[in-house]
Amino acid sequence: MKKFQPQPGFVVQAFRFALDPSAGQEQALRSHCGAARAAYNWAVGWVTASWWQRHAEETYGIPEPELTDWRPWSLPALRKAFNEAKHADPRFAGWWEENSKEAYSTGLANAAAAFDNYAKSKNGKRKGKRVGMPRFKSKRKARLACRFTTGAIRVEADGRHVTLPRLGTIRVHEPTVKLLGRVQAGTVRILSATVRHERGRWFVAFQVETAREIHRVTRPGIAVGIDLGVKTLAVMADSTGEIREVPNPGHLDRALKLLRRASRTVSRRQGPDRRTGRKASKRWEKANAARNRVHHRVANLRADALHKLTTAVTAEYGTVVVEDLNVAGMLRNRRLARRIADAGFAEIRRQLTYKTKRNGCRIVAADRWFPSSKTCSGCGEVKAKLPLHVRTYECDACGLVIDRDDNAARNLAALAAVVATGTGVAGDQGAKAPKPCGADQKTRTTRPSRKARAGRAGGTTQPHQRQTETGDRTQAEALTLW
Repeated sequence: MKKFQPQPGFVVQAFRFALDPSAGQEQALRSHCGAARAAYNWAVGWVTASWWQRHAEETYGIPEPELTDWRPWSLPALRKAFNEAKHADPRFAGWWEENSKEAYSTGLANAAAAFDNYAKSKNGKRKGKRVGMPRFKSKRKARLACRFTTGAIRVEADGRHVTLPRLGTIRVHEPTVKLLGRVQAGTVRILSATVRHERGRWFVAFQVETAREIHRVTRPGIAVGIDLGVKTLAVMADSTGEIREVPNPGHLDRALKLLRRASRTVSRRQGPDRRTGRKASKRWEKANAARNRVHHRVANLRADALHKLTTAVTAEYGTVVVEDLNVAGMLRNRRLARRIADAGFAEIRRQLTYKTKRNGCRIVAADRWFPSSKTCSGCGEVKAKLPLHVRTYECDACGLVIDRDDNAARNLAALAAVVATGTGVAGDQGAKAPKPCGADQKTRTTRPSRKARAGRAGGTTQPHQRQTETGDRTQAEALTLW
C-alpha cells in the first residue's frame, strides 16, 4: 500500500478534542478499542503459527518443499483471512457485528506494520533500536485506541458535537470552532478520526489535509541558540547578544509529596493479583484513581508549559539552533534521570522541528559532539576538560568569565551564522559540525554496529518468493524522533 501524499501546497495536520461521552457511548468506545486489540492479537497468532509450525517440522527432518506455507502479513492478506475466520472462530463469532469494521481494520493494520518493522529491523534495513517480534497485547495494559477512515466522520455545525461511524453523535468537551470554520470554508478535508483514551479522558483526533499556512516570525533575521538543562530548562541567546532564561517548572518534583501519599494509600488497599486471580477492592480502585489524577495533572502541566515555550520561540526567531542530545543515554544516569525525563528534552526538540516548518523558519541541529560548553564564546578557545559540576566558564586565553549555560547558548547562536555562510556544518543535510582541537572526540569505546544478517524474520531462511513479496505488503516507514 502506498503512503498517502498530500497535494502540492497542502499538509497533513491533526485537530484533537476531548470528548464527553455518555455511559452507553463510553461502553461502545471501549468495545471498539477492545475489538481492535482482539484483531491485532488474532493477526499475531495467525502469522506466527506458521513460523512455529515450520520450525517444528524442520526438527522432524521434513524437506523444505514439504514444509507448511508461509502466511503473509500484508494488510490485504490479513483482512481476507480475518473476514473468513470471524464467522467460525468462537472468539469473534458471537459479537463481531457489534462494532464497526474499522475497529478490526485498525488492529490488522497495526499488526501488519509491526511485522514489517520487525522484518526490516531483523534484516538491517531499519534505523534505530532493534525491534523484536510482535507480541500479544494485554487487556489490562494495552492502550485503548481505534481509527476510523470511512463512514460518517464529521464535525457538527453546532461546534459542540462530532459524529463517528457506529458510535453516533458524541458531545465534545471543548468547542470545535477552529476545525469547523475551515471545514465550512472548504479549506480542510477530513481524512480519518482516531479515538483514544489518555490520562483518564477520551479524545478524538481528526487527521485533515489542509492548505499550508505559514505564519511569519516577528524577527526573521535573528538566530537563537537554546541550551537545555535541568536547573534552568532553557537558556536562550540570540545573535544580538540578548540572553534569556526559562526556569524549569519541575512539575513532578512539586507533586512528589502528593504522589507519595497517594501511592502509600494504594499500597495499603487490597489490589489485584493475577497469580491468585484476586480482584481489586473498591477502595483500591478509588485510591488508584486518585493517584492517577496526580499523574495526569503533572503530564498536562508539562505539555502546556512545553507548548507555550516552543510556540513563543518559533513565533519570534527566524533560525533556531538546538543540540542533538543523546536523551536515552542521559536517562541512564540514575541521579538525573527523573529530572531529565520531567524536563522533556526530546519533546522540546520534536515540537520545535514541526513548528519551525509551520512558521516558515528553519531549525539547525548542532552535531552531538560539538563542544558548545567547552568553547569560549569570546575567542573560540576550547577546553580539553570541563566537568559537569563546574558551572562557570573561565577562559584561559582571553580571561572571559561567564555562566556555563550562557556560554553554550551563545556558541549555538553563533553556529547559525556559520551555517548561513554555506560552510556545510550543523544544519546542512548530511554535514557535521566542526570539532576543534579534538576536545569533542568520543573518549569511551562503543560496541560495533549491528550488521545485517540474511534470513527470515522468524529465525530460519525465508524462501526467495517470500523475500521478494513486497508489492502488496504495507511498507511502514520508520519515524525518526528528531
